[in-house]
Amino acid sequence: MSLQQQVAQEFERRFGEAPTLIIRAPGRVNLIGEHTDYNDGYVMPLAIDRAVWIAAKPRSDDYVTLYSIDFDQVAEISLLEIVKRENLWIEYIQGVAWALQEAGQTLKGWNGVIVGDVPIGAGLSSSAATELAAARTFCAVADIAWDAPEMAKLCQRVENEWIGVKTGIMDQMISATGVADHAVMIDCRWLHLDPVPMPPGTAVVVLDTATRRELVTSEYGKRREQCETAARICNVPALRDVTLPQLEALADLMDDVVYRRARHVVSEDARTLDAANAMRVGDAVTLGKLMNASHASLRDDFEVSSDALNLIVECAREHEACIGARMTGGGFGGCAVALVRADAAEDFAKTVAASYQQRSGKTPAVYVCHATDGARVISATI
Repeated sequence: MSLQQQVAQEFERRFGEAPTLIIRAPGRVNLIGEHTDYNDGYVMPLAIDRAVWIAAKPRSDDYVTLYSIDFDQVAEISLLEIVKRENLWIEYIQGVAWALQEAGQTLKGWNGVIVGDVPIGAGLSSSAATELAAARTFCAVADIAWDAPEMAKLCQRVENEWIGVKTGIMDQMISATGVADHAVMIDCRWLHLDPVPMPPGTAVVVLDTATRRELVTSEYGKRREQCETAARICNVPALRDVTLPQLEALADLMDDVVYRRARHVVSEDARTLDAANAMRVGDAVTLGKLMNASHASLRDDFEVSSDALNLIVECAREHEACIGARMTGGGFGGCAVALVRADAAEDFAKTVAASYQQRSGKTPAVYVCHATDGARVISATI
């Protein structure tokens, strides 16, 4: 049974009627451009065929009642009095309601069921998918016009101010604006979106190490502060404005750690731009080499990889179908991503999973992904 069928059937079982809305918002994997988004730089994610689904129907009062299949919990929100609580999964829904009201929107209540197959904490943006699914539902119920980039910015505010994670715009933007069969290069300063076709004959494989990290308590905030320190020393608004020669000329003014953090960001921006150029001409080999270089930079300069991530990347590169592989997401655990020959993707997935399990003792989840569209109303009969 598909998640769309599951969420619709569970809604009917719980509320005694069919839903009038089915909403889908995807997770994402980032091909290249890591920890560049909050430095006003460039990123290259794609929306994946793993998503958060909501089945919903409007109600006549100012309450939202939502059942989570994944957590087997019911939560209720009063739209007249939104207050934080300990139940973390509902905070993403409440945060979206708060942000929409802060933006001057008038919301309406609804009943809903939510389910997803984006792994939580794996670096595939389950939180952004949840936020965008909630935003799309609130907008559909209240007949609020849908502006995908603006809703992405609103959901980033939820993450930053309501949840308390100082992420950049990438996760929400790609969940909102993904394009089937394309990655999307995002200029994180100007929010310019440039869909770039995936190289012919390739597949993207996500390699979940079965290790988890929590951005709120990780080194994420420290990395951001180090980047801001480097930008101040360079006398620029953000590291996006620095070239490698300029950075090297100012290296003596920085301690070694701050310099290496900045070197990763500046070189990663260059790699991302080069990757887009390679993809436009179907050059998978160059894209793979840039992905490999990205992993080395994240491991050595930015120091956000982990033993598990390094191992699964090594296992991936040992397979003859692998074109390139790197850690993806915030780091400290979670997932890697590999670009592989499409005709050998299934063998790659099986072989890498077995190799990683044998060498780490952990059972990974390895799945071939396809680029999909961003947050959508799948059906609407309000």
